[in-house]
Amino acid sequence: MDSMTMHVTDNATLFPLPEGTHTIAMGVGDLNGIMRGKRFPSSHWKTVCNGGNASSLAIFTMDMTCDVWDTPYVNFGNGYPDMHLFPLTAPVSVPWEPGVAFCLARAEGMDHQPVPIDPRQTLLTQLDRAKAMGLEIKVGTELEFYLLDPETKLPRESGIQVYSLARAAQNEFVLGPIRRLINEMNIPIEQSNPEYGAGQAEVNIRYADAITSADRIIMFRNLVKELAQTKGFMATFMAKPFIDQSGNGFHTHYSLWKDGKNVFANNGKLSKLGLNFLAGLQKRMAEMALVGSTTPNAYRRRRPYTFCPTSANWGYDNRTVGLRVIEGADSAVRVEKRDAAADCNPYYLLACDIAAGLDGMEQGLEPTAPCLGDGYALGAEGAGGLPLDLPSAVALAENSSFMREVLGEHRLTILLQQAKREIDFVGGQVTQVERDRYMGNL
Repeated sequence: MDSMTMHVTDNATLFPLPEGTHTIAMGVGDLNGIMRGKRFPSSHWKTVCNGGNASSLAIFTMDMTCDVWDTPYVNFGNGYPDMHLFPLTAPVSVPWEPGVAFCLARAEGMDHQPVPIDPRQTLLTQLDRAKAMGLEIKVGTELEFYLLDPETKLPRESGIQVYSLARAAQNEFVLGPIRRLINEMNIPIEQSNPEYGAGQAEVNIRYADAITSADRIIMFRNLVKELAQTKGFMATFMAKPFIDQSGNGFHTHYSLWKDGKNVFANNGKLSKLGLNFLAGLQKRMAEMALVGSTTPNAYRRRRPYTFCPTSANWGYDNRTVGLRVIEGADSAVRVEKRDAAADCNPYYLLACDIAAGLDGMEQGLEPTAPCLGDGYALGAEGAGGLPLDLPSAVALAENSSFMREVLGEHRLTILLQQAKREIDFVGGQVTQVERDRYMGNL
């Protein structure tokens, strides 16, 4: 289904509805990886399957607040035209909403071709490249988020109790359903735990092929928000909700497979090809930082001793570096990239990471020496620092031929336009902190 360029006339038989379904919720991941779409009655399902569901192309060109602006592909000059959405995954019942089924969609232009600014297509292009090399790329994902009081937008608990089973039991009434019910919706959850901030949790999704993993992130974040609401919470994947608390990260674990074997593994150690892939990530990590941290807020995470990396250094089982190598059983050998924020677009993140890694393999790149201690104390020595603010990340991306090649001109332009708008908006505010600090003293 991923590479289809024409719709199929018997889609309704390919995607049967669960018994008792009266409503279908179907959507795609937008510019920021937020799931957007429509709900419609089951009586309309066959029409949607065979002819698509019309939606505005602006889904791929608006910011997280749904504000729009003139972009190269969608603008006031062409009238903000439509596209069609077709089911991509089989509808599954929503356990907490009887009669409602949920599925991911794929976008198709009015010409029945893939939409040129669809972020998902960026990742598919890189996976086609890997396939031509005889490789399958598997990705495991870890996402952090906060559960907050919807009125105060603050945690209801206090104190850090990372990995505490007592704190986990306290929150089981909401995290238990997140694990069990989302798992029932074909998103396999491996575990959850309290994280390094009051109200913060981490949930790990089982590794899968890269496109499936990215699709699951789009659906998972939406489902967590929906399910949290039923328990009286607001869930947020915002990168840094509280300046004095841990930020929300998005860690990705990469391994490459050929003929059923993990080519990153050599008797339980990272192989030569694995080191080449790691070197490719290391080379491009700074200039592609924008796809993993898209807002000014996201760079508030990137400070020393926060478990968010400030350098493209690497090490073995070292959580202070940007790239962490995990060894053991051959099936478990992998490279973990630790810099992205939980609110970024997974299609763009994985596409750029994979492109950089494949470049490293094709070019036989070698990484720097591994970091054997405190990655923050060693700083950027031998590896290169990561941008610590959004303007720096924008400048690197804007001048990157790598980013332009991977994302394409239109997609990169739209992403840069949004980032510059966010810089101007946030920079144009007078904050309460400034008023409290300066108004009575100056």
